[in-house]
Amino acid sequence: MQIELIKCHGSNNDFLLIDEMESRYQFDDHKRRQLALALCDRKSSLGADGILYILDSADTDAKMRIFNSDGSEASMCGNGLRCAGRYVCEKLGKEEAVIETMKANLQVKKHDALYPDIPTYQVEISPVSFKLEDLPLNMDRETLIQEKVHQLDEDLLFTALAVPNPHLTAIVQKDQLESNLQKKISEKVNRPNNLFPDGVNVSFIRLLEKGSIYVRTFERGVGFTNACGTAMSASTLVTCLIKENELEKPINVYNNGGMVLCAVHEKQGSYTIDLIGNATFVYSARLEIDFTEKGIVSGILEKEPYSEGLQYEKLQEHARAYLANF
Repeated sequence: MQIELIKCHGSNNDFLLIDEMESRYQFDDHKRRQLALALCDRKSSLGADGILYILDSADTDAKMRIFNSDGSEASMCGNGLRCAGRYVCEKLGKEEAVIETMKANLQVKKHDALYPDIPTYQVEISPVSFKLEDLPLNMDRETLIQEKVHQLDEDLLFTALAVPNPHLTAIVQKDQLESNLQKKISEKVNRPNNLFPDGVNVSFIRLLEKGSIYVRTFERGVGFTNACGTAMSASTLVTCLIKENELEKPINVYNNGGMVLCAVHEKQGSYTIDLIGNATFVYSARLEIDFTEKGIVSGILEKEPYSEGLQYEKLQEHARAYLANF
């Protein structure tokens, strides 16, 4: 069978987007996992952090499901939601849309360009929970906010939260960021362990100056990524909790793939986060796919590049030049 897709990225957290809204593919979850395992493999295929499947929804403009490169399904993906939101808005001829995700229906809308000539979208990141049972994290307490976890490290202060993906964050110094500490902790909590039975996304946060932070994330099911939208959102919230940044004000969040803006809103003790950043289309492709007992045999029939990538490289250069000062 032939399938069409779009390679896209948010902060160089890259995805393959497949439109199932017309239901002509009729994939089941086994085939969706097979596709993720085969097509996201950077050594033998197109390569990506995951696949965004866009489906019809009974209650919203569309539904997004995301399968990571290891075949697991994520409950949400902020960078992916921007790309999915752009696709749905352009498909339906709208400036904003509501997208159904596993845990919530979330608003997406076109935003003023983050950097000249870069398609930019704002997405809602919610719900937010600090209850350890929502991650889950097995500890004899209800929350973990800026506290030590001796099983992981003797010095770092950790905060655990679900947005709704599970996240474990720590604010670090430059030498800690440059060490192998994050890799060591991340691999421990994403192998069989007694703390995080389902694994967890691990982010190291570096405070740069008021209103600007750097975030690097080891993403569950993927590994180190150029950026993780929900992780950048969670990390921004953590810096607001400790008064390093302010609620309601946009925060510059730098990452290895570029930068985004995040703004945290609080109402009656509950939080929502706006994630604002690029939704860049890299190329469209048409593939021949053959599902076999051993997996998938695929071949690229056609590949048509978009011109947006060159402009995004300018944003990356801007971000790198800024980070070089720290």
